[in-house]
Amino acid sequence: MTTTIRRLLVAVLLIPLLGLGLAPTALAAGTQAPAAASAADDPSADIKDRLAAIRGLTVTEEQPTTTGHRFFLLTYTQPVDHNRPWLGSFQQRLSVLHRGYDRPTVFFTNGYTLRTAPTRTEPARLVDGNQVSIEYRFFTPSRPEPADWSKAGIKQAATDAHRLITALKRIYQQEWLSTGGSKGGMSSTYHRRFFPDDVDGTIAYVAPNDVDDREDSAYSRFFQNVGTPECRAALTGTQRELLARRDRLGARYAADNAAAGSAFTTIGSADRAYELAVLDSVWAFWQYSLEADCANVPGAAGTDDALYAWLDAQVGITGNSDQALAGYTAYYYQAGTELGSPAFDVSHLKGLLRYDYKELYAPRSYVPRSIPMRFDPSAMRDIDRWVRHSAERIIYVYGQNDPWGAEPFRLGRGSEDSYVYTVPGGNHGANISRLPAAESTAATAKVLEWAGLGDAAANALTGRYQVPPIGPLDEAGLKLDRVRL
Repeated sequence: MTTTIRRLLVAVLLIPLLGLGLAPTALAAGTQAPAAASAADDPSADIKDRLAAIRGLTVTEEQPTTTGHRFFLLTYTQPVDHNRPWLGSFQQRLSVLHRGYDRPTVFFTNGYTLRTAPTRTEPARLVDGNQVSIEYRFFTPSRPEPADWSKAGIKQAATDAHRLITALKRIYQQEWLSTGGSKGGMSSTYHRRFFPDDVDGTIAYVAPNDVDDREDSAYSRFFQNVGTPECRAALTGTQRELLARRDRLGARYAADNAAAGSAFTTIGSADRAYELAVLDSVWAFWQYSLEADCANVPGAAGTDDALYAWLDAQVGITGNSDQALAGYTAYYYQAGTELGSPAFDVSHLKGLLRYDYKELYAPRSYVPRSIPMRFDPSAMRDIDRWVRHSAERIIYVYGQNDPWGAEPFRLGRGSEDSYVYTVPGGNHGANISRLPAAESTAATAKVLEWAGLGDAAANALTGRYQVPPIGPLDEAGLKLDRVRL
């Protein structure tokens, strides 16, 4: 059903209710009642004053940034449970990169913690717009205390975004886009599933779509075919030697973590953490590296020092410690309850693994046992059906050599004005600018069209539109794109 038809149906249904004096906002969970006129509604007021005047929004800091922008850190009061808001609230962090009231606005989430320095996403640069960035619920400090983890789900987070966008539309009244990469791309899709009309278009980068968590053969096929046979052989040899030399390298791993003050209460032991790191290393290589980096893989003939340094470069020697994992508990909890997680064939490591692969390489390994987890297989199936049958105005961008793209979002007959692009040889940092020229031009034109910049969109297709140049805010964002989680 198109957005236009949906809006007409809603209008028809509301007519008799309005006659009875019922407010439309009473019909939608999480929708705020219209606010009384205040400085927030005064277009002549300073942006800082307008933001501060929105109920529940607090400006905590303004940071200096480049000419033409202003950058604010804020908090917003959110219910712990949007279905039962009287049970309590928490403060959710966000930032606003202000460009102008007459510009489109891009809503960004990376699905994790908030970036507290000013950066600009690719869509915000393309449309020269404002950018609102949100910290995903249950990532600290945007976490209720005590934490009821059953409220960390995708619909609760989607409603966080809905409430904030609804509030900020009092200030930013031009078109809105949403965007995010990796888990942020997933999150932007989930938000559209539950609130399809909040924004006018979505650009989701490298977003996994694990529809059936029990069927992961796509990941095994990916690793059997990615890159060249020579590169795959070098990676296999490296993994095998890291495990075969565990008596030396595993002991070195444990000693280095002890020196760093690392603990392994969550995973269970330094040895289990070492095995997990080796299992993750080839995935991390393809996620962050390019095929040209195969020349740096030490292979089976590598020295102890070369193998250990390579493992550190891929996953970080302290990456599986309690201290490192604490910042990602919310992600692994979601992976183990709704999102799903990848698994792949490890037969090439037969005889070298000490632990049950399916038990060790699972979200439960990364989440403290004090937090209960129960997987809901219906959550991602619902999202996938919506994308195939009802999604409108979504662009998905993937990297050809990115393992997270082995199970991508796919469009169906019901998907309208939506597109899937793949960057040849690309990794987890894939974006529109890295697409082949014709596809990059077409995708850029769609972004501009959805942002209400019709003339610019038409000119982009004919080559007369010049994409705004990369600036300091974009350089910072591009660096972060290279290490998307």
